[in-house]
Amino acid sequence: MLFSSMTFIFIFLPIVCLLNYLLGKKHHNIILLIASIIFYAWGEPIYVFIMLSTILINYFGAILVSKDNKNKKLWLTLSIVLNLGILFYFKYFNFFIYNLNHFLDKDFNFIKVIMPIGISFYTFQAMSYLIDVYRQEAPVQKNIFNLTLYISLFPQLVAGPIVKYHDIDQQLTNRTITFSQIIIGVKRFIIGLSKKTLIANTCGEVADKIFTLPVEQFDTLTSWIGAIFYSLQLFFDFSGYSDMAIGLGLIFGFKFLENFNYPYISKSITEFWRRWHISLSTWFKLYLYIPLGGNRCGAIRTYINLFIVFLATGFWHGASWNFIFWGLWHGIFIIFEKITNWHQYHKNKFISITQHIYTILIFIIGWVMFRAEDMSYATQYIKNMFGLIQEHKIAYSTSYFIDNISLIALFAGIICSMPIFNRLIYNNKPIIKALTNCWLIFLFLLSFASIAASTYNPFIYFRF
Repeated sequence: MLFSSMTFIFIFLPIVCLLNYLLGKKHHNIILLIASIIFYAWGEPIYVFIMLSTILINYFGAILVSKDNKNKKLWLTLSIVLNLGILFYFKYFNFFIYNLNHFLDKDFNFIKVIMPIGISFYTFQAMSYLIDVYRQEAPVQKNIFNLTLYISLFPQLVAGPIVKYHDIDQQLTNRTITFSQIIIGVKRFIIGLSKKTLIANTCGEVADKIFTLPVEQFDTLTSWIGAIFYSLQLFFDFSGYSDMAIGLGLIFGFKFLENFNYPYISKSITEFWRRWHISLSTWFKLYLYIPLGGNRCGAIRTYINLFIVFLATGFWHGASWNFIFWGLWHGIFIIFEKITNWHQYHKNKFISITQHIYTILIFIIGWVMFRAEDMSYATQYIKNMFGLIQEHKIAYSTSYFIDNISLIALFAGIICSMPIFNRLIYNNKPIIKALTNCWLIFLFLLSFASIAASTYNPFIYFRF
């Protein structure tokens, strides 16, 4: 079920909110747990059992880790292996067999595995709980229903943000829902919905038209347009979902940490990853980079650790070589910035502007790898961006791909990528508050009209 669907906005969410209000605080967790299971089962009921298996593994694993000091590392290792084993089978098995066939020149027949939605997100979330208990940074949760709610909570279940257990363990049993908090949550949801339906979807249609064509059929300008529109689609699709998730969390009394902080204004790739998908980069920092030694073991070891982290980051995003190369692409520039101190702040305006242009160029090229079906297409596309494709058979002119609506979305996307309006929903000055509320109502109606009129409404990160 999509947050930007009629079913969710006008049926599912109002019913859950109404029951939450009518039945009182004592039943809040039960209502949310049932709602979360229904939400996940809506599209693919059978995969609920995969999620429940993950929950059981981490429930009993954490209890064993907390009780058996002698063998706690063994229980932790076994639980992590089971978690990653399930993730590997459902997400990477097809990729592994395909590449095995290719490299060994074999033809192993196998039943293709269908990946459950959101498995990467809820697996990492469950593992964060297990590791926090092992590190004694969070108490063991003996109430299996509360743990199930933490892992399956529908606002952040299928596309994050990845909520660490120690951030909300108190909120699972003791949270307060206020009217002002609900209003902020509703506003945040509308902002996210608008980002998704009005900017991401519009930009996505332009990008899809271009990326589905052979590279030889469009010129250099069109290839840049495709890359820029996809960059905006991806950011507003994912940050829009995170806004909606954070808004829904507030409506039900949960305070999730921010997942995006205007990454496209970054002046280095290092800064970019402090601002992009913050919950994932934080997860890898806490549970992979630091355990590997972080930056405590000398420069060479630090670079190796960064390389491993970004290799894992790419692989986490998808079972495809283009995701792996995308992760390594970012890792290479992170290491370059560490070596050269390129990521350091400079007062010199020229250097500062150069840093920003460099960062934009790197992440846009990276997004081409991310969007392409394979690295062969990505390589050709990037060559086309820099005029290195000699023989063109232009099928469509640039004007075919863009119209007035897409230009408005492009302009809105660029403006909203900067922190210009970021505090408006929290402003309590009467005139500003009234204008903001009117604007949000208008955006909601416009989003509603867009959903009703269009069949194009994908969520990119659902496939991760």
